[in-house]
Amino acid sequence: MKVPSMILLVAVPLLFGGCAANLGGDDYSRGETRQTMRIRFAVVESVRPVKLEGTKTSIGATAGAVTGGIIGHSLGRGRGAGIGAVIGAVAGGVGGAAVEEAVTRRDGVEITVRLENGEYLAIVQADEGENFRPGERVRLIGSDRATRVARNPAPGG
Repeated sequence: MKVPSMILLVAVPLLFGGCAANLGGDDYSRGETRQTMRIRFAVVESVRPVKLEGTKTSIGATAGAVTGGIIGHSLGRGRGAGIGAVIGAVAGGVGGAAVEEAVTRRDGVEITVRLENGEYLAIVQADEGENFRPGERVRLIGSDRATRVARNPAPGG
């Protein structure tokens, strides 16, 4: 297998891995099904863009180490091939972890809301184009573990 083919084989799953986890107001995990969630109503006070960190699994480091090891081995000669493979694997592992985190980083929003009792909360979720606006009445849907901001399904609801 040629080195460019190996890089594609390792890099493509990494690129598509970042597309799997949606964290917007309309996205639910399987674990949230059949769970009771509390609904509260609030008014949006402010919205600001934030960055959601990317994933940090061993996939990026492993893929980078394998790719770096292969490239390092192919560049070395004789006994230098082994040293090149080790150096390439270490550098590739560090680089692969950084690439995984950067490729899976997403845009998010911090939505500050005022509850009906006057309390303020800030909820961070993925920016899925909901475009919440200050003054807008929204629903907070959540449990003890997580809360999301969603639009009201009906006026005055």
